Amino acid sequence: MLVSVRQISNGGKRSKKKIYHRDYQLDKVMDLQKKPSLILRLKSIIQSQKHQRLLLRDLEKEVGFVAKWNFMSIIEKYPSIFRVGGGSGKELPFVTLTAKAEKIAREEGEARNLMEPILVKNLRKLLMLSIDCRVPLEKVELIGNELGLPQDFKKSLIFKYPEYFSVKDINGRAYLNLESWDSSLEVTAREERFGREGMLQSAGGQKKLRIMKDGNYLGPFAFKMCYAAGFRPNNSYLEELEKWQKMEFPSPYLNARRFEVADPKTRKRVVAVLHELLSLTMEKRMISAKLDAFHSEYRLPSKLLLCLIKHHGIFYITNKGARSTVFLKEAYDGTRLVDKCPILTFNDKFVALSGRNETGHVTI
Repeated sequence: MLVSVRQISNGGKRSKKKIYHRDYQLDKVMDLQKKPSLILRLKSIIQSQKHQRLLLRDLEKEVGFVAKWNFMSIIEKYPSIFRVGGGSGKELPFVTLTAKAEKIAREEGEARNLMEPILVKNLRKLLMLSIDCRVPLEKVELIGNELGLPQDFKKSLIFKYPEYFSVKDINGRAYLNLESWDSSLEVTAREERFGREGMLQSAGGQKKLRIMKDGNYLGPFAFKMCYAAGFRPNNSYLEELEKWQKMEFPSPYLNARRFEVADPKTRKRVVAVLHELLSLTMEKRMISAKLDAFHSEYRLPSKLLLCLIKHHGIFYITNKGARSTVFLKEAYDGTRLVDKCPILTFNDKFVALSGRNETGHVTI
C-alpha cells in the first residue's frame, strides 16, 4: 500500500511523493484471523445453546444465509473440534464440540478469571485518560471486544467495583465514570517498556546519545520506532526525528484542557494518548472508525488519519479486512503479538486443535 502523503516542489524539478510503506506482516495478521475467528464464534454459539449442541437448521438464524456456508465449511474441515450427530430417524442433524474440544473449552473460565483484574485496571486507565474521567457507556461497549470485556461487563465488572466505577445519566446519556484516581496507574505502557528494557537514561547522559539509523533513541521521552523494511530515512529526516524524540511532553494522564493545541509538545502528547489507547486493547490494534469515535473524550486531532500516517514508525494502518485497522507496531514481531493476555492464550490453545499454529489472536 503506497499512499501519497504530500508533494514537495523542488524548483523546476519533478515533484517527489512521500509514500506510506506497506507492512506485509501486519497485513497478513488480518488474513490469519479469518478462520480462527469462525472457529471461536461457532464455539461460542454452540456453548450458548441449551444442551451445548446446535441444530444445523438453526445455523442460518445465528449467522445469516451467506455466512452459513463458511461455518459449514469449518465444521467439515475441523472434525477434531466439531462433531456432527443426528440425522437418522427423528433426530435432526446437529453440531457439538468434540470431547477434546470440550475439555479445553472448560479452561476458558479460568482465563476469564485471570482477565478480571487486567480489565478493571485497563478500564480505570481508559477513564483516567479522558478529559472528564468519564466516557459514554455506548462507546465503551463499542470497543468492548478490543478491550476483552465480557458481554455482561456492566454487571460483572462495573457494578462489582463501585469503588472504581459508576454509571451516571448526563443529559439523557449514560456515562461510565471514574470514582477514584490512582496515581500509580499513570505510568504508561511506553514508560513500562523502556523501564523493562533498561532504556531510561539519566538526564546527564542524554548529551552523549545519538539517534540510531532505525530512528530509535535511548531517552525518557522517546518512542519505539518500527519502520517498514522499504523505508530508508535520510540524515535530514533523522535529525528532525532526533529533536522530536528528545522533546519533553506532558503525560497523557494530565487533562488535555491544560495545553495549547498548536504547541509541539501537545502534539507529541497526542501521539502518547493514541499509543496508550492502543496499548489498553488486547491485540494492540483497533478499527480506525472506532478510534475516531473518541475525538471529544481524548481531544484527538481533527485530522487523525494524517497524524497516524505521519508517525508511521509507531502506528500502521491496514486496509486488509472489512474495515481499516490501526496497529501499534512495536507490539508485534512479524505476525506474532509479543505479549498475550490470558484469554488470547486460551484462544490460541483452542484453535490449535485445528492444527493451526497462528490464530491471528482473534477475539469474539
